[in-house]
Parts: sequence; C-alpha cells; structure tokens
Amino acid sequence: MNPLVESFYDPATSTFSHVVYDRDGGHAAIVDPVMDYDPATARTSFDSAQRLLDFVGQHRLAVDWILETHAHADHLTAAAWLRERTGAKIAIGRGITGVQARFKAVFNLEDGFAADGRQFDRLFDEGDTFAIGDLPGRVVATPGHTGDSLTYVVGDAAFVGDTVFAPDTGTARADFPGGDAATLYRSIRRRLFELPDDTRVFLCHDYPPDGREARAETTIAAQRERNVHLAGDVGEDAYVRMRNERDAGLAAPKLILPALQVNIRGGELPPPEANGVRYLRLPVNRFGGGS
Repeated sequence: MNPLVESFYDPATSTFSHVVYDRDGGHAAIVDPVMDYDPATARTSFDSAQRLLDFVGQHRLAVDWILETHAHADHLTAAAWLRERTGAKIAIGRGITGVQARFKAVFNLEDGFAADGRQFDRLFDEGDTFAIGDLPGRVVATPGHTGDSLTYVVGDAAFVGDTVFAPDTGTARADFPGGDAATLYRSIRRRLFELPDDTRVFLCHDYPPDGREARAETTIAAQRERNVHLAGDVGEDAYVRMRNERDAGLAAPKLILPALQVNIRGGELPPPEANGVRYLRLPVNRFGGGS
C-alpha cells in the first residue's frame, strides 16, 4: 500500500514538511515540522505547524507519529507543539544521543539536561519498522550529513531529510560535528540508490537556482541519473574531495545556534530560569572560525 503525501513549504527556511497518510479519515505521520522563529526578536510562533494541523483536521486524520529525519541545524522543530495537540509520538534516530552529548557541552546546558534521548518517544535504529494506520514503514540509517540522519521508507515513498536535495542542486553538506563526506557517499550509494527507481523521494529542503520553484519531490531514478554531485560513476574519493572543498566555502546556517538547542530537546524550549524567562545561548567564537 502506497501513502498519500501532502507537502508544505516554509520559504523562510526553505524547508518542506510532509503529512503522510493512508486515507481520508485514517492515520497520518508528520515529517520534519517547522517552528517559526524570528532571530531578531527571539519570538516563536506556529503558523507553519498550524497549516499541518489544519490539513490533518480537514482530512479527519489521527496523527500517529511525528518523524524527525535528524536534529536540524537550519530550522527549529515544532514536534513538541504538535505532540501536545495530537498525542502523536515523536521519533528520531538513536544517534541523537551523540548529538545531544556533543551540544550539551558546546552550549554548557543545565545539569538536568539528559543526553539519552528521553525527550523523544521512540529512538529508531537501522531496520526498525513502524506503522501509520494501514501503512507499513521502515527505517534506513543514512548518516553522513549528521550522525543521526535517517530515511523513512513508507510504501513507494522515501523521506530523506537533508541527505540529498533536488538533482540539480546535489547533496547535503557533511561538515557539521558528526558529519562525514565518505559516510554520506556510502549512505546515498549503498542505501538510497538501492531503492527501486520509481521510489518517490520527498525532500526536506530545496535551494533552487534562479528560474525554477522549489520542489518537494523527485525519484530515485532521477537522483541516480542526474544528481549533479553523484550521477554516473563518480567515485568515493572524487566525491569526498568535492564535498570537502565545497563545504569549506559554505556559511553556517543562520539559525544553527537556536535550532540545535531546541531540536535536541524534541522541540521544547530550555527550562525557564529563576526570573521565569527561557533563554537560548550564544557561545561566542565557537563557530565560523572566530578566535
């Protein structure tokens, strides 16, 4: 049984979120939801997530899962807000525990922050299975962009997170802590590209060149044949050289500091301090080559 998929685009972060469901009146999962965040004022809102809820309500869907493909660095997740309103379980890869431990140290988080994944309802491993109503799903570990990156395969649909982008824009960066270009190459070649040609690939991001609109969907065949970083017989060594050289010139995502602090908590904000205010931390000269 193949899923129905509705995709929602957030132009502020170039992010696609997806509602995956079996039928009207049935069951759904939400993949990679976005919390709206204004970096100038540090104000949060949930218009983007409300669009997902509105769709769910219109189609009379029970939300079983909120599926995170990884701990994102380019947007804040609305997973916790959606869990409160739907009762769905939040799931992510078990590699999140390593991400949590790394960034607990970077941000000097409170002693009570547990780097064991307990902020999520389910930690997935390679080969795990789950269900969205009548739809069977399985987990494919696709690390490289980050250590916790997963792809969710539901019928003929694969939700790949930041592993690959549209074929004309290539593949994800691999220079974040826990990322590795060789690992990313193997995840794409040996995991994603082994899926059937007609598998629908649903992207988390698209950064289109001038002249075309952002696209949520491609196929494994299109990726294998036309991905500008991997099409044809590009070998691992050549890919790693290209990826490392390219990544060295990329700027840090503009929301990386608030996003990581929120996303390793499953979308919860840090606890309030003694004055009742919640704070996000800015570690000075820890990113971007500062000294």
